[in-house]
Amino acid sequence: MDFTNHTGWLVGYVIATVVVLVVVALVVPILLLAHKIGGQAQRINSGLEGAVVNTAGLKGLKVTIASATAIVAGLNRGRTKLGG
Repeated sequence: MDFTNHTGWLVGYVIATVVVLVVVALVVPILLLAHKIGGQAQRINSGLEGAVVNTAGLKGLKVTIASATAIVAGLNRGRTKLGG
């Protein structure tokens, strides 16, 4: 059997195998990191959705401030009329 004719093919297969292994070695950590980031993004999104629920009452804060301002102004007018 004459191996000199197949040496080029063998070298090509070895180089191709090495290239594939290097690519896999580079891609696998990237995919694992992407999976980890995806999990963190879900937790962050859940926290933000909770913040939306927890701060929903602040929408009425302007009305509360306006009402309090009107009440304080009325109290000051009453105090002034009573001489205080």
